[in-house]
Amino acid sequence: MRLPTSNTKRWALAVLGLGAVGAAAWWIAALQAKDADSSGDSSVMLRHEGTRLFVPEQSPLRRSLGLQTVALRTVAAPFVLPAVVEADPGKLVKVLPPIAGRIVHLNKRLGDAVKAGDPLFAIDSADLAQALSDAKKAESALALARQNLARQRDLESANIAAKRDLEQAQNDYEQAASELGRANARLAELGIADTHLASGSTLTVRSPISGRVVELNAGNGGYWNDTTAPIMTVADLSTVFVTGSAQEKDLGHFHVGQEATVTLDAYPDQALQGKVQYVAELLDPDTRTVKIRMLFDNREGRLKPGMFAKAVYRERPHNGILIPVTAVVQSGFYSRTFVEVEPWWFEPRVLQLGAQFDKQVEVISGLKPGERIVIKDGLLLND
Repeated sequence: MRLPTSNTKRWALAVLGLGAVGAAAWWIAALQAKDADSSGDSSVMLRHEGTRLFVPEQSPLRRSLGLQTVALRTVAAPFVLPAVVEADPGKLVKVLPPIAGRIVHLNKRLGDAVKAGDPLFAIDSADLAQALSDAKKAESALALARQNLARQRDLESANIAAKRDLEQAQNDYEQAASELGRANARLAELGIADTHLASGSTLTVRSPISGRVVELNAGNGGYWNDTTAPIMTVADLSTVFVTGSAQEKDLGHFHVGQEATVTLDAYPDQALQGKVQYVAELLDPDTRTVKIRMLFDNREGRLKPGMFAKAVYRERPHNGILIPVTAVVQSGFYSRTFVEVEPWWFEPRVLQLGAQFDKQVEVISGLKPGERIVIKDGLLLND
């Protein structure tokens, strides 16, 4: 009966011994794994400790990541507006006929160059004949009133005429002079300075400025009875405006003298450099925009009024931080970059970004000058 009891004890002791050996082996293996991890095993590329990231010495990330020190720079942020080419309003005249009538001759055609004083067209009108007749009648009436006044003065000095007659003659003379002045003013409005050189019913309209005929709305023989509609438009397009339309909320970005680059749809590879000449004083009540005008030389005639363009205005320079766009990592709704707080220790930093300049972007907040950031392969650090 004792033999089975002794065998059972020996089996129990054997099992306990094997368990102790296994536990010891497991403990030793765990210690070795911990030591390997802390010693920078090449199999560990990146280690997280709280919000920080550490790149071990043997990690291939050390050869991949690119770093750069942040510095203050002079920043002039661009602001883009749609724009259009416009004629200079001070050098564009819509030529209206001063009287209604029939156009008997066109001296200039569409596209013709003109100089100030050149005849543009001739119009035959009964109104002109009436105006000339009124002027000649007024001249005759004034001459008669002048003679009558002189006669009454002679009679009054000889005490023959009554003073009342002299006063009436003086009044008649003044009325006749006033009527002649009115008739001559009407002729001057029509461009006739001397009634003795004008005759008939044909009026020649001349160009008020030098330039080119850019619009023609009539032909020979046509009757023109609307004196508020232009027959021709003459414009000097040696200089033109490129006008941008700025929203009311963006007015703080623009000022006179501001530099800008203009690219026209017609010449996308030929940028023009200019400066703001005028910021409109009034908003357009329909579009709620303000006109931003720049003046450009156009003696070659390449800029046509009505052309569409894009204007890039540069704001007043200020000191700011610019970083490569490759340094910015999008994480959900946030833009982040990785800042080196210690050698090969990084922490993510949320940034507030401003304007973008080609391959760089301005940082409004989130970075300080002198800090080092990851500018290459930062996406590999993003969790």
